[in-house]
Amino acid sequence: MGFARTCSVALVGVEGVVVEVQADLEPGVAAFTLVGLPDKSLIESRDRVRAAVVNSGAEWPQKKLTVGLSPASVPKSGSGFDLAVACAVLGAAERLDPRELTDLMMIGELGLDGRVRPVRGVLPAVLAAADAGYRQVVVPERTVAEASLVPGISVLGVRSLRQLIAVLADEPVPDEEEPQEEGRPDPLLAGLIVPGTGISAGLPRGEHAPDLTDVAGQHSARRALEVAAAGRHHIFFKGPPGAGKTMLAERLPGLLPPLSPKESLEVTAVHSVAGTLPPGQPLVHRPPYCAPHHSATMASLVGGGTGLPRPGAVSLAHHGVLFVDEAAECSPRVLDALRQPLESGHVVVARAAGMMRMPARFLLALAANPCPCGRHGTTSGGCECRPSSIRRYRARLSGPLMDRVDLRIAVEPVARSELIAFGRCAESTATVAARVQAARERAADRLAGTPWNTNSEVPGHELRTRWQVHPGALAQAERDLECGLLTARGLDRVLRVAWTAADLSGRDRPSREDVNWALELRTGVRRGTLTAVGGGESNRETAAARPPQESGLRKKRGEQ
Repeated sequence: MGFARTCSVALVGVEGVVVEVQADLEPGVAAFTLVGLPDKSLIESRDRVRAAVVNSGAEWPQKKLTVGLSPASVPKSGSGFDLAVACAVLGAAERLDPRELTDLMMIGELGLDGRVRPVRGVLPAVLAAADAGYRQVVVPERTVAEASLVPGISVLGVRSLRQLIAVLADEPVPDEEEPQEEGRPDPLLAGLIVPGTGISAGLPRGEHAPDLTDVAGQHSARRALEVAAAGRHHIFFKGPPGAGKTMLAERLPGLLPPLSPKESLEVTAVHSVAGTLPPGQPLVHRPPYCAPHHSATMASLVGGGTGLPRPGAVSLAHHGVLFVDEAAECSPRVLDALRQPLESGHVVVARAAGMMRMPARFLLALAANPCPCGRHGTTSGGCECRPSSIRRYRARLSGPLMDRVDLRIAVEPVARSELIAFGRCAESTATVAARVQAARERAADRLAGTPWNTNSEVPGHELRTRWQVHPGALAQAERDLECGLLTARGLDRVLRVAWTAADLSGRDRPSREDVNWALELRTGVRRGTLTAVGGGESNRETAAARPPQESGLRKKRGEQ
């Protein structure tokens, strides 16, 4: 009787669970039994492992073979257990020393010819191994760079099972040359990409990125975009078709600072599990940008699918931007599913197969037309929508969802003079991003020693008690709260935006102008003379770009 064991990792969402792979050989009729709650792809590993062992020059044991995956209560899926199963079988057959396998963590899929193919989720799997105390992992050679991102781990990359057998048996390691025809795709990289997701869905592609210099006019919307990036505030663009809503939202990721080392690991882990991490890019440095179509289902947005849930768009946009264009055309039920992750920064998906928690701290950008035809409220007119149709169209964005959006911007059509002003160049993304970075650093210095990094994360109680604004600065906001024009959550969000405005202007705390400006950005109702943040256009140009002042309590309530 022979027995051997080694370890691998089962992914539950974006977190890894260490699994002990045990192999037992007993006299009897030759059979291969795999137990431990495997899924269909894992059950098929019996045939893959047998063929890979034989084609690697090792002898397959002709005995009763039982392979157990422990803990048996954890669902296990995927082909990443193949390498561990093969080595455990060879250890039980005494082809390998079982003592050499005990402290090894093995991750990889086996081809029928014995080649080790890469799998998704190597980074979170190695992170789980490091947390469990393992210091040596074996991974496919194509994923060595991704596994090496975890500090304190010794990574061994192998091309084939034959190479791994030689390393563990202290034999000469064969040179596995893989002839690759120039111009042909590498078949080994197919396992890293989920069909239908694209090569780099949600991740920056190439060196060229949209620049703010392409946006003509829209001075107030550009400044609101700067505030959203500096404080990570959610933003909503409303305006007619062709006014530039999508152009502005597409340039928002370029204003965000690069990811910190911790944030890079979190984002890379999510995209590695989802199968959207581009080959040759082991670590994501820039904030992701995810823009699902307005027909997206709830499972694709918040996560789900058959069996164990998979990361959705909110997780793919973690530490980045989630842009929902044509938001009023989306299903209200799907949009309302964003309310919980907007507050908590994570999403908990419960299914019959299990419950898992996935990160979802993103900056939400919404864009919608004012009515079904898109011409309501424009200077040119021409809207033929009935008032009831307009009310139903706007009601698709629920009040609880919009209450979580800090900035609501009316994007007006660009004037002819601004569109053809060739001699005048708007500020570039790099210029605005530098101001955003300075404001982020100023906020980080103020929040040092706290669990928060940006103004949008600070609880309202802390803003009202620990960091106070100038005396009398909240007078207008308090009146709006008493009149019911502003909720308690809305007041907290106005305070957060005011602190971001002060950081962009270099002030130590918000003034009355900062708070009134934050109220205008939230409600669209003008609150008097407003302060300008950063550099760029003059205050006269900014005032000319503002929408006309609303008057009367009835109009204010209509905006809310």
